[in-house]
Parts: sequence; C-alpha cells; structure tokens
Amino acid sequence: HRPARNALLAALLAGMGAASWALDLQQAYDTALEQDANIRASRAAAESGRERLPQARAQLLPSLSASWERAKNRLETTQPNFLGQISTRDDTYMSYGKVVALRQPLFNKQRWAQYRQAEAQVEQAEAVLSDDLQKLAVRVSSAYFDALLADDQLALIEAAKATYTAQVDAARKALAAGSGTRTDIDDAQSRLDMAIAQELEARQNQDYTRRTLESLLNQPAGTLAGIDVTRMPLLPPDPLALEDWTRMAEDASAEIKAMKAQLEAARREVEKSQAGHYPTLDASAQWSDSASENITSIHSRYVNKAVGLQLSIPLYAGGYVNSTVRQALAEQERISESLEALRRDLALRVNKEYRGVTEGILRVRALEQAARSADQLVLSTRKSFEAGSRTQVDILNAEQSRMQTLRDLAQARYLYLLSRIRLQTLAGGDRDAAIAQVNGWLKH
Repeated sequence: HRPARNALLAALLAGMGAASWALDLQQAYDTALEQDANIRASRAAAESGRERLPQARAQLLPSLSASWERAKNRLETTQPNFLGQISTRDDTYMSYGKVVALRQPLFNKQRWAQYRQAEAQVEQAEAVLSDDLQKLAVRVSSAYFDALLADDQLALIEAAKATYTAQVDAARKALAAGSGTRTDIDDAQSRLDMAIAQELEARQNQDYTRRTLESLLNQPAGTLAGIDVTRMPLLPPDPLALEDWTRMAEDASAEIKAMKAQLEAARREVEKSQAGHYPTLDASAQWSDSASENITSIHSRYVNKAVGLQLSIPLYAGGYVNSTVRQALAEQERISESLEALRRDLALRVNKEYRGVTEGILRVRALEQAARSADQLVLSTRKSFEAGSRTQVDILNAEQSRMQTLRDLAQARYLYLLSRIRLQTLAGGDRDAAIAQVNGWLKH
C-alpha cells in the first residue's frame, strides 16, 4: 500500500500548496495599493498639490537677496580737439558693487487670497487622493469578482459539455438498442455543439478578466480564493434606512469633499482677481557698497543704507482686472452647479447600491431555492425517464435549466458583495474594513 499512500500524500501536498498560493481579495487590494499605476499617479499629484501651500506662504514672508558684481571696464573716447582733429583716448578701470536687500509685504490682498486658495487646493488634492483610494477598492473588488465569475461560468459550461457528451453517447446506444430516436441524438448533439462554442467564449472572458485583475496588481494573479457560501451571511445595510446612507454620503464622500474644496478655491480666485484694484504696501531695507561706478567716479567708493516703505496704487489696466473678475465668477458658478449635479448623481448611485444590497439578499435567497428546486427537477426527470414517462429531451432541458440557475446564483452573490463595498465607499466609509469583511467570507 506504500505507492497508494505516497500518491495520497502527494495529492494532499499539492492541495496545500495550491491553497497556500491562492490570492484572496485582501491580498489583491494590498498589492494594488502599491502597484496600481493610477494610484501611484494620484499620490504624486497629491504631493504636487501639497506644495502649493508653502509656495503661497512664501509670498507673505520676508524676502532677502544679495548680489555682488566686479567688472573690468574699458572706455574708448573719440572727440575732436580745438583744431578740428580727432583724438582718441582709452581708459581702463575696475568697478565693483555689493547689494543686500530685504523686503516684507505689509498689505497685499492678492497674496493673502492666494494663500487661502492654496489651503483649499491642498484640501482638494487630499480629497482626490482619498477618492481614488476609495475607487481602487471598488475596481479591485470588481475585477476580482469578475474573474471568479468567469471561472464559475467556465466550470459550469465544462460540466454541461460533459453532460451533453454523455447524453449523446446514451442516445446513440438507445437508438442502436431500438429504444431511442434520431431526434434524441440530434438534440443532444446540438446542445453539445453550443456548449463547445460557449466554452470558447468563456475561456476568452476568463483570460480577459484575469488580465484586468493582473493589470491592477502588476503581477500574475494565480489561483483566486472563491466564496465560502457557508460563511457568507446575507446582511442588510447598517444603518437600515436609505436616507441615512444618503446623508452619510453627502457628509463624508471624498468626491463631495473634493468638489467643495474646488468651489472654495474658486471663491478665493474671485477674491484674488478683485484684489487687482487694491494697493500694495511693502517695507524695504537695502545696503549697498559700490566703487568706480562710472568714468567720473574712478577710485570713489559709495556705501548706501536705505530703509523705507513702498506703496503701489493701481490706476488703470485697460479693463484687465474687471475681465478676470468676471471670468472667476463664471468659473465659480460652473463649479457650484457641478457640485449640485454631483450631489444628485451621488444620491442616485447610493440608492442603486443600497437596493443592490437589500434586493440582492432577496435575489440570492430566491436563486438558492431555485437551485435546490433545479437539482430536484433533474433527479425527478431522470427517474421519470427510467420509468418511461419522460424523454431524453426532458432531461437535457432540466440540466440546462439547472446550469442557468447556478450561473445566475453565482452572479447574484458577486453582485451582492460588490454592492456592499460600493455602498460603503460611496458613503465615505472605511474601505479597509469593507474589504476585510468580504474577505472573511472567502475560502482560505
């Protein structure tokens, strides 16, 4: 019995290896967080956006500059003398200059508006990154469940093909024995040919869904952990009321936060444009040391120290300031209307995913009952066929109905799980918790 035991041990080790290498939803999401190109781009965009604030703050702080210059000057002078003759003289001398200047804005409404605008832009960049991370949870979950559904559909079609192959063989034997008909053979063969065609399409879909998931992971996906239906509870949304979910989405949605921050930045742009009519006041201090500034001051040195105020008052800019104000107001109106449109669209999406959870529970339960009924129908039809009250075609119809029901059931389960994750992300919930909860219902 040693060869048998060795074979059994090899099979167990192979099974353990396959299970250990099975990729689950949590692992897929964690990998995509590091490898997805869109998330990397979003993180870089957020880093870029954060730099707007120190740049705007720098415009309000003192600026200090220093310069140094040393030059060799050569001056060629040509002029007529009192006899009308042209005389030329060359003069060569060294000059230098050192300047240290300090400037501090005292009143600059435009720069203050720019600073407030930068704060809103940083908030927008953070919200956009948060929104992209929320969407990544949905994209990974959708790609993962699409790949699982493609595997399930292929497995069902392969099972149907095996059933139809057996039915064709049984129909041929029955015809040869004189108890069957040519119609039974043709019907079974027709279904077998269709199953072969569907298998080709299913394999293409399996390859496409797997590649879609792998593009998010930037690595091969391998074996995927499937749903453990014995551990998957059909839980209603918490809280239960749709109005609560809509309110949560409006308050916490990263999309709404990003749009609100964009609207605030637009308001500050209006303020910044209007500041073009305001004067600016700067305090300045300068120290300079120079020598031999020109031909008449060779060997002369000048040290100058100056402290003062500089007031600049705009008088007329050809209508430029008024035009920028009108443009900024129009942009603010556009963003305000876009925010309202986003609120309405978000409410619709929340309603859709909420129904996807609540009605998904009912659909899964109904299809589970339908699957049990389909199994019983196949069993009863086979017994009736053996008793002579059903035909081979009746068995094929029952098998086909059962396969369709199982496919619909698998699809309903994936849609239910995906709707739960989508609802959480739309409402600004904890995406990690949503992924972890669904991941706990997979086979490990």
